[in-house]
Amino acid sequence: MEIKTFGDLIDWTRQLHTYLAKCLHESAANNPDERAGALLDYVSQHESLLAKAVTEFEKQADTKAMQTRLYDYTNHKPIESHRTCDTHYAELDFQGIAREVFDFHDQVMALYDILISKAEIPEARSLLEDLKSLEEHEAMLLARQIGRMDDL
Repeated sequence: MEIKTFGDLIDWTRQLHTYLAKCLHESAANNPDERAGALLDYVSQHESLLAKAVTEFEKQADTKAMQTRLYDYTNHKPIESHRTCDTHYAELDFQGIAREVFDFHDQVMALYDILISKAEIPEARSLLEDLKSLEEHEAMLLARQIGRMDDL
């Protein structure tokens, strides 16, 4: 996907979460470890909900900010697709799955940090800060739930 505007960035983020949810769901049935399979199912559902939240965010975002051109995106190292587009999660244990999922979220938040530092208009900066806040909040919820699952 070619990202030209902040609207494109938000749409791309939604697509990443949707695709990650799909891959995790497909991997869950193939993981021989029951705990890891349960984690994959949970995280898949969480990513689906996050994709829906990003969709709602997109609907409510400032139109001016959404149409703002995004020139600095190509200077950022892209999020590694192998972490989001295959079913290798079926081969990972509980901790490996957690590491990969948090790494994915960390990469998204790092991208937002870079773009926040370069945003020139207040509406664009606010949009990115809100997106980052959503990602941080969801990552914290995920961490808390994964911690509880790991305790079982």
